[in-house]
Amino acid sequence: MSAYWNSRVRKLDPYTPGEQPRDRKFIKLNTNENPYPPPPGVIAAIQEAAGEGLRLYPDPDCLLPRMAIAEQYGVRPGQVFAGNGSDEVLAFAFAAFFGKGAGGDDDAVLPLLFPDITYSFYPVYAGLWDIPFKTIPLTENFTIAPDNYRVDSGGVIFPNPNAPTGIALKAKEILPVAEYQGRNNRVVIVDEAYGAFAGSGPLPGRGFLGAESLVPYTDRYPNMLTVHTLSKTASLAGLRAGFAIGSEPLIEGLCRVRDSFNSYPVDRLAQAGIAAAMAGTPYYAETARKLIATRERIAPLLRKEGFETLPSAANFIFIRHPEKTGAELFAALRERGILVRHWDKGRIADFLRVSIGTDAEMNEFLNAARQITGNKKWK
Repeated sequence: MSAYWNSRVRKLDPYTPGEQPRDRKFIKLNTNENPYPPPPGVIAAIQEAAGEGLRLYPDPDCLLPRMAIAEQYGVRPGQVFAGNGSDEVLAFAFAAFFGKGAGGDDDAVLPLLFPDITYSFYPVYAGLWDIPFKTIPLTENFTIAPDNYRVDSGGVIFPNPNAPTGIALKAKEILPVAEYQGRNNRVVIVDEAYGAFAGSGPLPGRGFLGAESLVPYTDRYPNMLTVHTLSKTASLAGLRAGFAIGSEPLIEGLCRVRDSFNSYPVDRLAQAGIAAAMAGTPYYAETARKLIATRERIAPLLRKEGFETLPSAANFIFIRHPEKTGAELFAALRERGILVRHWDKGRIADFLRVSIGTDAEMNEFLNAARQITGNKKWK
């Protein structure tokens, strides 16, 4: 604590990102990065943007990437908001739609709802913006129960698939939540960071949309916002590019927050990269299918060796072993040069989240996991 901090900063419990090692080389299976590179066309577009034009501010309206996104996702440019990574988009959304006055009632103080096991940035943003919230427990099998969100609230947010569990809901299970909350002008945000890895991969000709995406229902539910990132499917985690799709009033709300905070959040390189990525969707669909195939190969092998693996629709798996604690597995894997993610809390203390890497990387992980649990080397 510092005497220079105000009360808001003193109360914050910041988000802890996954380790980015500097001291040695690891197999990184801890931050859900895509192990395959972006296509050459995306790199070329970014390189072309890195010229004399950098002396100028970027387009504050992000028109080029928004038009490219709209074309791929089958929506209007006015229904698209581009930001500096989906985390920034989420931060703006919390500021715009939740907290005191949510739903247009200045006296409203109902809590925001999200799962007790979910993306750990949600409570951080709630703390940053002084938003009251209530966590809804996952079921015994770690799934979201949509009916639990059909109650009066200050809004709803959850990922689909959920993180870190990787379990997905059907679109038809989520839409009644949006309908219920819409009766009181409350916003429902569905974070689709991992949506492209559900089912058999992205839908042909529809950007990075998975089969259960809520984007096709944008016009029907004006209170529903979907949030997307190019960090996962598009292999652009280092570019920091994300976007949201929703009704024009929701997008205008995000713009009002952005322009009260930083009216130039998406730089020229990122805008070029976003637009080019929208043209590379066939390539990305293929890499997504490769990751899904690897995930589906790995999960049953782990189960055969005694691991519990939750049914994943993401580019990671959530696992635990009955004879080892999560902390023990995490430390032993790290000693062997493999990074995974571990949260030492509550019901998930013994689980590890393992990002899906290349087949070679996952074979190394499998060998290490089997050694740690006392079995022979994987064949």
